Amino acid sequence: MKYQDERFADIQLLRYRLNGFEQLSLLQKKLVYYLSQATLYGRDITFDQYGKFNLRIRKVLEAVYTQSAVSHDTDDFRALEVYLKRIWFSNGIYHHYGCEKFRPGFCEDFLRQAIKATDSAMLPLRNGESVEQLCEELFPVIFDDTILSKRVNKTDGEDLIVTSACNFYDGVTQQEAESFYQQLKQSFSNSQTPPSVGLNSTLVKSRDGVICEDIWSVEGRYSQAIQHIVYWLGKAVLVAENEQQEKVIELLIKYYKTGDLQIFNEYCIEWVGEHEGRVDFVNGFIEVYGDPLGLKGSWEGIVEYKDLLATERTQTISSNAQWFEDHSPVDPRFRKPHVKGVTANVICAAMLGGEEYPSTAIGINLPNADWIRARHGSKSITISNITEAYNKAAHGNGFKEEFVIDLETLDMIEKYGDLCDDLHTDLHECLGHGSGQLLPDTDPDALKAYGNTIEEARADLFALYYIADEKLVELGLLPDARAYQSQYYTYMMNGLMTQLIRIQPGHQIEEAHMRNRSLIAHWCYEQGDVVKMEKRDGKTYVQITDYMVLRQLFARLLAEIQRIKSEGDFEAAHRLVESYAVRVEPELHVEVLQRYEKLNLAPYKGFINPVLTPQYDNQGEITDIRVDYDESYTGQMLRYSREYATLI
Repeated sequence: MKYQDERFADIQLLRYRLNGFEQLSLLQKKLVYYLSQATLYGRDITFDQYGKFNLRIRKVLEAVYTQSAVSHDTDDFRALEVYLKRIWFSNGIYHHYGCEKFRPGFCEDFLRQAIKATDSAMLPLRNGESVEQLCEELFPVIFDDTILSKRVNKTDGEDLIVTSACNFYDGVTQQEAESFYQQLKQSFSNSQTPPSVGLNSTLVKSRDGVICEDIWSVEGRYSQAIQHIVYWLGKAVLVAENEQQEKVIELLIKYYKTGDLQIFNEYCIEWVGEHEGRVDFVNGFIEVYGDPLGLKGSWEGIVEYKDLLATERTQTISSNAQWFEDHSPVDPRFRKPHVKGVTANVICAAMLGGEEYPSTAIGINLPNADWIRARHGSKSITISNITEAYNKAAHGNGFKEEFVIDLETLDMIEKYGDLCDDLHTDLHECLGHGSGQLLPDTDPDALKAYGNTIEEARADLFALYYIADEKLVELGLLPDARAYQSQYYTYMMNGLMTQLIRIQPGHQIEEAHMRNRSLIAHWCYEQGDVVKMEKRDGKTYVQITDYMVLRQLFARLLAEIQRIKSEGDFEAAHRLVESYAVRVEPELHVEVLQRYEKLNLAPYKGFINPVLTPQYDNQGEITDIRVDYDESYTGQMLRYSREYATLI
């Protein structure tokens, strides 16, 4: 291949291979292509959800980058290029992980002159708006650190809506939003199939003080984008692999047209029940990490097909789901007496979009509604070609050699690390998220801003507890009873130390997955001498003195976190998260950053999508789908902004 990976700021771009794509039937390739088009048309929605001014800023900068008459051979222009690349990567002006606003490396005067030197027809000017008025609106957002400074704020004691720049609420306070949705939930208090209230809407207060939802649908907000998504989903229906898959896509179309969350419930149930097809997808307003209240779903898309060989591993796990549930160290009241519909596949990603692009998850477990999981089951995927790309980028980069305590531990990690990383992800997604149950009267949103962190900790602890179980050796998933130690060491090292490379000096931990890892690691660290922080030659290392005792600590914490989840104990969640998950020890942070800087590595990775191009015969019929990997990051982003632009 001719391509090369690309680096800028704190980011490295990788590529993923569509392994086995050529083995798919023509019908399956068409399905992948149509679903991929539906995935790419959601891009502008994610940009808008992540910040009110994101789309206008992106369009201005793209026009300047491609059309401005100012010199491109200056430090200011090169800084603008990096800033624009970061915006593309993060779907807006806020860091995709830390949520803080980017600081531009160029000055206001330069940008003003660059905009004036750009053909005004290329700028996103509203009717009658001047270039100067455009600058007056956008420059404070770009250059003033005090204005809309953080996309998602989770600082305890602050109004999380007023202080968050995400574009899910308009004119309402946290108290008003919580009150609105509490009343709305009351109307479904007797329902056996409650909707995920607030998932697909912007909460708006009108000028006369009335609060209502602006629904995201074909007839509502984001209509221009959703119409395109629906069009390509309609094409996908015609090449569905089976009747159930066809029904699933038709229900998703119906949901997009109506915005009805009860139809979304139907779609989720039918989607969980479709497992015969090789091609699958996620498309819609799904994960709620981007909302400080954990209600609003950010738009995301992923198209996938099964990795048949690797799926044997996850199917072994899912077929034993009841055994894992029955032997969980949690209170029996919180276990599921009958685990239903757990399906788990290893898949190859074929296209990433929205919140899953360019940075993506390595595993997914859906749907998120607890009652659907309990009655109908869940689908779990781990993404083999994404993990493959990550592993190739990590081997030999010096990171483990710098932070692992000794050669014996390093050898163990080299021997078992990749296998155990994959297995931990499988257990986390396949079983962890699907385990346990809420008590009958527990509100699924009772933990509020702490819900995401507690849920991720619950799934991680489930995986950590069971990866050390002899059952995994018995099932042939691990080669021996010692392999799990590599996962325990790297997990604790990450939670206590190395994930700090993703935190800016003076900042606390905000992101839910990072808080989860910090919570688990620091709680275990404070339970005695099982985990130590040892100094050697002036450097700090993690030392684990007894791996099996550490497993028992994971069991204790899992039992407590499952109780918190099952009972909806907000105060206990608050204490755990604020005590163990948030704070950063400054001296250790400085040390970790200095050691990492010497390695010259990028702490964040993301992906450039392959290009899927239909091949036609003389009658205009598709005969094949060609896969290309040579498109550059900048070329892809500018093309997406041209071809999939839907929102003004």
